[in-house]
Amino acid sequence: MILENRTVVVSGVGAGLGREVARLALRDGASVVLAARTESVLEQTAAELDASGERVAWARGDITCAEDCGALAELGVKRFGRIDAVVQVAAYEAAFGGLEDSDFEQWRRAYDTNVIGSMTLIRAIAPCLKAAGGGSIVLIGSQSMYQPQLPQAGYAASKGALLSAMYYLADELGAHRIRVNMVVPSWMWGPPVQAFVKIRAQAEDRSQESIVEEITHNIPLGEIVPDEEVAEAAILLASERARSITGQTLMVNGGEMMR
Repeated sequence: MILENRTVVVSGVGAGLGREVARLALRDGASVVLAARTESVLEQTAAELDASGERVAWARGDITCAEDCGALAELGVKRFGRIDAVVQVAAYEAAFGGLEDSDFEQWRRAYDTNVIGSMTLIRAIAPCLKAAGGGSIVLIGSQSMYQPQLPQAGYAASKGALLSAMYYLADELGAHRIRVNMVVPSWMWGPPVQAFVKIRAQAEDRSQESIVEEITHNIPLGEIVPDEEVAEAAILLASERARSITGQTLMVNGGEMMR
């Protein structure tokens, strides 16, 4: 159990990647602090993942709010005595469009959440990691930083900015034995993408299977990577098995960008 006796904070816990990260962290021995903006989702997720409540704590909060992030850090230390890692999943994705049809207010919201929000959360958690003698910060990027997929230029640009920030964080925090890395997924097979496939199939009067085949055409492994397997990469980077890895990106895309 690679996270035994560790405490991991997971932001953006909903129906997809955040939930999987929390589930696997518990599987691998961690105590987990869950964070999201919707209290009912947090309460239900916590009950499903650990009915006893012994190894799960949760707090409703917005990563763009410094007070919420501070309260989250305090909760982790109060309940479990320390914080050893944070996996920052929370993001704003709905910055659609290109040059001509973008709503730049959506770009601003993407930057505010995905970049400033991430930094706000990390600023609150970093003192706890320092107090623990080091730890791990895992950010979630997007293959769209490198290669257009959906028309989400604003979202992709915000994730690219977060990648740049990662290098500076790794340099600044390395002296405290705090590692900073980024997992970079492409399509992830989970509730959001499943809903996208269903909606697109209905809109285009096509089968869902044909939509999936179109998406996987350039993926050598031949399938959309499940949320769980992206989460596995985040768990690895959060653990001491990655104790000499910092300032790196780990692409989890089935080999898609090789073609």
